[in-house]
Amino acid sequence: MFQAKESPYLVPFDGTFHLGDAPQAPPEGSPEEATLEDQLAESVDALDDLQRRLYADDHWSVLLVFQAMDAAGKDSTIRAILRGVNPQGCQVMAFKQPSLRELDHDFLWRVASRTPERGRIGVFNRSHYEEVLVVRVHPEYLKGQRLPRSLSLEELWAERYESINDFERHLARNGTMILKFFLNVSKEEQARRFVRRIDRPDKNWKFSEGDLAERALWDRYMEAYEAALNATSRPWAPWYAIPADDKPYMRATVGRLVVENLSSLGIDFPDIGDDRRAELAILRSSIR
Repeated sequence: MFQAKESPYLVPFDGTFHLGDAPQAPPEGSPEEATLEDQLAESVDALDDLQRRLYADDHWSVLLVFQAMDAAGKDSTIRAILRGVNPQGCQVMAFKQPSLRELDHDFLWRVASRTPERGRIGVFNRSHYEEVLVVRVHPEYLKGQRLPRSLSLEELWAERYESINDFERHLARNGTMILKFFLNVSKEEQARRFVRRIDRPDKNWKFSEGDLAERALWDRYMEAYEAALNATSRPWAPWYAIPADDKPYMRATVGRLVVENLSSLGIDFPDIGDDRRAELAILRSSIR
């Protein structure tokens, strides 16, 4: 199975991650914005080449999972790193409030059918982790799920972490490289971005009163994120907690990690063999 590449932002696999210690701003001495944009452009070009090899090889798929608080930059990061990839080679799924049909199934049902096929890059903008993040912060949402057993909340979250790990390990065993990114924005930076959304007419549509209601629950969300990342960061499905207060740094970092991990698969265009090459040479000579 795939094994995660090392990074200072890799969430440990032993449950020792402390969100309060995770950086939200770039380290001192980080490159200037122009350099970061050049690095991102290099990653975009490399990802385009890797995606074509991924498709031709047809043994692996890639699933990128993005979770974050509002205004952390999920949409713009996805757009930035995939802008050079052939649209036929990727698919982006955004998971919002579950529908009545989705609530009639187990919590993994709606994501299981949307995982990427071999040769493609899939992106989850929010994901199955909403069920141990938003639902943990708002346990009243469980009433709509009509669960058949009565469990304590702690038992329920433990079972859901176990189900998520089993699900992701199954995907990994069958050729899906899973990379999960928590875009770690600070509460102060989120406030600045909310103000910009109000001040800029072209951003007004992105802001709602509900954003402030969720912001008021910040500490509860941080507890839910720390618990979820500790319970589900595994070598075959790692979490990376990326500093998100500086968007150019965040995008360059995510792009580099995607490329480094995808490169480790050793994918390449298939070798058709000498016999087939000889057949193609004959066919070539017949073209008039």
